Amino acid sequence: MTDNDARKSKSRRTREAIFIAARRRFAAHGYDGASVRDIAADAGIDPALVIRYFGSKDALFAEASDFKLDLPPLDSKMRGRAGEYMVQNFLDIWEGPDAGGAFTVLLRSAASNEAAAAKLREVFATQVIPSVAALAGTEGAQQRAGLITSHMLGLAMSRYILKLPPVVSMPPEMIVTHVGRAIQIYLDTPSDRL
Repeated sequence: MTDNDARKSKSRRTREAIFIAARRRFAAHGYDGASVRDIAADAGIDPALVIRYFGSKDALFAEASDFKLDLPPLDSKMRGRAGEYMVQNFLDIWEGPDAGGAFTVLLRSAASNEAAAAKLREVFATQVIPSVAALAGTEGAQQRAGLITSHMLGLAMSRYILKLPPVVSMPPEMIVTHVGRAIQIYLDTPSDRL
């Protein structure tokens, strides 16, 4: 390995350490509760390096909170079970290998940071509405997506942020069944009754 390759490798490791520390800190404390100094301390580096690699706390936050919901394509073949399918996908995100990742960062920060709130609205507009429209049609898609999102965000707040004991202790299968049933109602309600 050349000296140049070694520097690039060290630079990548430093950038990754900052990114991981930032994501953890933002997820635990939100945007306002995470300082550049704290993120640097968590990464074991000088705070100046955070700015060197990311430019600003805002730019670091933007990268740490980049989030894809990755809703699987919903189609008419799964119409009667789409609610459960959506809830299972949601739990997979929150409890899977990326738990505590960008979605936690956004949710914890959205109440006090307009950039985080705007990103959540963008996820809603570009990822949730199109998936709901593909399954239930475009008429009423925004209202359906709004109801689904409010239900899912309430679940996320209760289970992963506030950690309400009865919600935390529920097995995922129970959540998929019961919350999935509610989501299915939102999907099946005729547009003129929304």
